[in-house]
Amino acid sequence: MDSSTPTRRPLSVGFVPTPSAPYRQHRKAAQLLDQPGKPRPLAGPGSASPLDAARPAGVPLPYASGARVLMWKQDPSVDEIGTRKVFLPGVVLAGPRDARIVLGGADIPPVEPNAFGDFVTMPDTPQFDAVHTFAVVRQTLTMYQRALSTAGNAMPLPWQWNSSADTAPLQVYPHGLPNVMNAYYSRSQACLKFGDFVPGGATARVYTCRSFDIVSHETGHAVLDGLKPHWLLADNPPQTGGLHESFGDLTAIFLALSQLDQCDAVIAQTKAHLHDKTFLADIAEQFGLALGSTTGLRNADNDLTLSQAGTEVHAISQVFTGAVYDVLADVFAFERNPALEDCASVLHRVAGWLRGLVLRALIAAPDVAATFADVANEMLRLARADGKPQDTINAIRDRFARREVFAVPAGVAGDHPAGLRLPPLVTDAPGARQDRRACCGTMNLAEYYDVERVLQAEAGALARWCAEHGRSGPAGAAPSTTQTSVALKTVTVTDEAGAAVATATVVDLPKAP
Repeated sequence: MDSSTPTRRPLSVGFVPTPSAPYRQHRKAAQLLDQPGKPRPLAGPGSASPLDAARPAGVPLPYASGARVLMWKQDPSVDEIGTRKVFLPGVVLAGPRDARIVLGGADIPPVEPNAFGDFVTMPDTPQFDAVHTFAVVRQTLTMYQRALSTAGNAMPLPWQWNSSADTAPLQVYPHGLPNVMNAYYSRSQACLKFGDFVPGGATARVYTCRSFDIVSHETGHAVLDGLKPHWLLADNPPQTGGLHESFGDLTAIFLALSQLDQCDAVIAQTKAHLHDKTFLADIAEQFGLALGSTTGLRNADNDLTLSQAGTEVHAISQVFTGAVYDVLADVFAFERNPALEDCASVLHRVAGWLRGLVLRALIAAPDVAATFADVANEMLRLARADGKPQDTINAIRDRFARREVFAVPAGVAGDHPAGLRLPPLVTDAPGARQDRRACCGTMNLAEYYDVERVLQAEAGALARWCAEHGRSGPAGAAPSTTQTSVALKTVTVTDEAGAAVATATVVDLPKAP
């Protein structure tokens, strides 16, 4: 090289274009919105693809092929899961909506599917919230329908108001409770509503609809209310209320474990030991942190017993949830064999059986005033009918006995005999009333307390008083001669000696109250 040719010095770092952190975050979010390529054409004239064979007759693409959606796969604070695309196999229309679930409210315009029939929107937007919330509700309903179908009990799982003349869907309001730190299911409004708020000392708003756990929990209330309409009423014993709240928490756990990527994350996080710290056992982590907790709203991996819980439904629910979580960990440990099957696959399979067992046991329990022992005894019966090993049946018995749900006779400390129903150990006191103050918004709605009856009684007492005192019109109005009877009386006037000097007939006015 000619010595006169200037040498090219390396550029200073300041001249090298380096993507900023906000730009990298933007690119990462934008990649989630990338659309797939064009659909592959059919192999040739007259041929049919497997997709065409699976498509319902008469329904054209793209709707018959299902929809992809972008959603939070766990609570927003669980970074290792984050947002991912998922596939909903049914027909999903703009809104999004389907035959059983519709988006309500005018604050979020209906979300339109793209050219491929998919709902892939930018995170942290109202449209994303609508799609995410719909997807979790849809996945929850589908999960329980599959659980019953797998056990040979296929049914559409009606909402509480459904009948042969009313097939109205469940309405979902992702931003239905502005500046409210709660969420609820309402049967009278036929809806789910989710709140949003800014925690004290913070600037970022927390949206409860973005929590996979909260949405699935509230949907669990709606599912169970369709099956056991009386259980949600506050006049039930405390344990019945605990079953409802527990089913919401278990729904969040079961829905997470219905997805293989979450099973894989749990296995990696715990090294296949489910009693180690894991996001699976913490319910609604972001919401719990906003309320000052160091974990979620509730912890499924707990050691509470019935005698410790009292009548507080929030605490009682954790007893049943904890027992089921222990059964999950036990059966997973029994069936785990890394040499033959991936641990995440085993967890996915075990959780699938257990959620069906719990749902079928709840359906088989009494329609009114059900207890933990009622449901746990049905779990024992159904597990044996499913042909499960004796170790699994014993684990169910022992885990509920440890929570003081069962009183196990000394003679059956070994293998649990077929057909034996165990008596409850700790029961609700006669006339015990539920304390729902620490529960979710669903359990605290007035419609489940029959308070309208109290208000009507007070109004009735007022009406009776008015009738008894001749008040048939507004205060100060002239007495009605056509509606009010007039009483007359005779008055005698006497002198000082008491002798009668005159008599007169006058109107007998009622005394002032």
